[in-house]
Amino acid sequence: MSELTTNDGVDYGPLVALLGEWRGDKGVDRAPEPDGEERNPYYETITFEAAGDVTNCEDQVLAIVRYHQVVRRKSNDKVFHDQVGFWLWEPATNTVMETFTIPRAVAVVATGTVTAPEGADGEVVFEVSCAAEGSGIAQSAYMFDNGRTTAFSHRLSVKGDQMRYTESTTLDIYEKRSYDHKDVNTLTRVG
Repeated sequence: MSELTTNDGVDYGPLVALLGEWRGDKGVDRAPEPDGEERNPYYETITFEAAGDVTNCEDQVLAIVRYHQVVRRKSNDKVFHDQVGFWLWEPATNTVMETFTIPRAVAVVATGTVTAPEGADGEVVFEVSCAAEGSGIAQSAYMFDNGRTTAFSHRLSVKGDQMRYTESTTLDIYEKRSYDHKDVNTLTRVG
């Protein structure tokens, strides 16, 4: 894992691999529709910024990276996903967390691991997940009744200036139970 720090003196550990602006135009969104599903090719920008650290309950120290993700359909150039959140790293346990909200009245707290697989030549892999039963998902009453999120998982790998991710949101929507809404993309660091 990286021991690099930014100019704020905080040890961001593996989160330093995320810092910068990333762009990708190879995204595919598989989403539910009342009569089946749709696949939307997309492009996006994700900006990750160092945000310092925080101490919880006097003994848990977390390094924080803030991010903003904007996703546009290739078909019409319209934004169909706008997400803000944080990646957090706890050095004492090497635990990572991703927290985010989307403007559909849904918020997620996912927890997991970060690894640098042997022989991966500098690759850093973040894997987080949560389920509604584990109190990792908050949603409005409307979404709970009509488009409930029941689980979330995210695998993100960074190697140099290339990032790949697979994100899965399990939904109960349109009479479908446990629908796997999936997004995948490959991005390049541009700044």
